[in-house]
Amino acid sequence: MTTNAGGSQTSQRRRAPAGAAVLREDVTEAIRAAVFGELAAVGYARMSIEGIARRAGVGKTAVYRRWRSKLHLVLDVVSALAVQGLPAPDTGSLETDLRLLYEVTSRALRHPVASQILPDLQAEAARNPDLADAVQKALRDGQEGVASSILAAAEERGEVRAGLDRDLALDLISGPLYWRAVVIRSPKLPKGYLGGLARGTAQALKAL
Repeated sequence: MTTNAGGSQTSQRRRAPAGAAVLREDVTEAIRAAVFGELAAVGYARMSIEGIARRAGVGKTAVYRRWRSKLHLVLDVVSALAVQGLPAPDTGSLETDLRLLYEVTSRALRHPVASQILPDLQAEAARNPDLADAVQKALRDGQEGVASSILAAAEERGEVRAGLDRDLALDLISGPLYWRAVVIRSPKLPKGYLGGLARGTAQALKAL
């Protein structure tokens, strides 16, 4: 009897993992990467779970075990961009901090995949409030956090006045580059554009 009980317990221990599937992180990351690829290739409206699974090299069930629908998957991927953030420059000067921020942001916005995905997501966001919230969060939150750090450092150095209108300041910092890279989608920035933008923005912030 003792042997049988021990054998039963051993059998139970061996069977336990079968009912507790583990979501592999490498598969999850492959699916997330496939989402960007599909968005760039066919756009949100034509994107399908089947296409995502095929591009990721997994079955549809692997996708559905992680996300209930295409919308939830895209919301998760886009929202993740917001928490990644950008490194806050710390050069000791407002103008050079802005210049570094613009260089990093410009490369990100003008990346071939991003330049294809963002306009499409914006168009879909006009019809889908949930997607609109996620896109706004992804585009604004990371940039806003870095811009706020730049402003706080400039305030400590006395380059900008204390208590300036933060919303207006953040619009001044983020708006022009986003307009050119995403809205009008200029194929190439004019020579010296980022330096001139950093210089002009720094002067505008100091005048607030």
